[in-house]
Amino acid sequence: MSAVAARRVAFETIRAVNESDAYANLLLPTSIARAGLGSADAGLATELTYGTLRRQGTYDAIIAIAADRPAHEIDPAVLDALRLGVHQLLSTRVASHAAVNESVELARAAAGRGAAGFANAVLRRVSRDTPGDWMTRVAESARSDDEQLGLLFSHPVWVVRAFRRALAAEGRADELEALLIADNASPRVTMAALPGLADVPDEARRTPFSPIGFRLGGGDPDSVVRGSGGRVRVQDEGSQLAALALTRALPVAAYERWLDLCAGPGGKTAVLAAEALAHGAALEANEISPARAGLVRQALAGVPLEVPVSEEDGRARAANAPGTYDRILVDAPCTGLGALRRRPEARWRKAPSDVPSLTELQRELLEAAVSALKPGGVVAYVTCSPHLAETAGVVADVRRAWGSAVEELSARDVITSLADADPGLPPQADGSGRAQLWPHRHNTDAMSVSLLRRA
Repeated sequence: MSAVAARRVAFETIRAVNESDAYANLLLPTSIARAGLGSADAGLATELTYGTLRRQGTYDAIIAIAADRPAHEIDPAVLDALRLGVHQLLSTRVASHAAVNESVELARAAAGRGAAGFANAVLRRVSRDTPGDWMTRVAESARSDDEQLGLLFSHPVWVVRAFRRALAAEGRADELEALLIADNASPRVTMAALPGLADVPDEARRTPFSPIGFRLGGGDPDSVVRGSGGRVRVQDEGSQLAALALTRALPVAAYERWLDLCAGPGGKTAVLAAEALAHGAALEANEISPARAGLVRQALAGVPLEVPVSEEDGRARAANAPGTYDRILVDAPCTGLGALRRRPEARWRKAPSDVPSLTELQRELLEAAVSALKPGGVVAYVTCSPHLAETAGVVADVRRAWGSAVEELSARDVITSLADADPGLPPQADGSGRAQLWPHRHNTDAMSVSLLRRA
């Protein structure tokens, strides 16, 4: 019965993600706690939820073949039950009879007896053939090479093409399949010891690139976080490097003023606050969303530094403070295509039509941040996306607008100087100093970092 409860938690989470735009990483832990799942069943619910969401595009192609109808013509709740069942049949060790029977019951509860019969027929059809057989059929159904990649690796075609262009800008387009595979793998838990406030535990394994990052050999990371009073936290190594690139791009002078312009949910803000405390700098944070501003305040609880958190549009916040700050972090709103390992549903929520409005906002935020810098001040422009329009394109536009008043520093050199191991950050085709991290190459989110200095 506990496995049944785990499947129901997974199903309800997937339904909320697809029906109500919920975020799995926020909803799932609450649902697991509410259901009272033990550790083994919590792990099953987590694997079923994230595995199904990551491979949803592939499973929809398989369901369409098995059902002899397009997936979008199937009742949404029944389709989610089928996706969950196909994941168990083709990508887990769950017994076939359990995968079929429990998924059929979910379809019955959601849509009645007729839906249950339909789900039973589709899943039994899927169960008769091997995963390899189904992948061959999916590949043969594609109308183009890019669509084939998208179906086999469960990415929208436009994302496949955006990734190829971003890799080609480094001369590494041949790594596309490795990137798509990495996006569908569960990320390892990476932690950060806030500089000057916590040490990396002796028994932990240090990360290769961030000097404050580590991975535990085992145990519960949440208990480590709680025991540290907020001075140790779970944080992707790429996020750590993005914050440190700003604080360590140039030596810190006395009494500097820093600003985190788009601070939510606060992970990078906490690293900046620890660095500011160590160097005698003052830090301010801003986040337009009140809920996310609350998360920023929580993230700062472990740092004994007074950090005011405002709740304004970042463009107005920076424009109203011309020539004020020595360092500004612009962790801009973006498509989130660099974090698909941790937020798999993001790949299905964005479309190419979202990119122009995002890049306009990103340009406006970065231009406002440059205007808020003192002469000699530095802004780090960061996106959790490798899309060239959101990264190289935005920086190029701002550099053109400011001309000789802005120079670009090499974020690649700064990040390389932080690392114990060579991160292997190749030059970009546009000649910029932008640093691009990758899941398949660095085991981080696909974080882009650019550094601009005001003359």
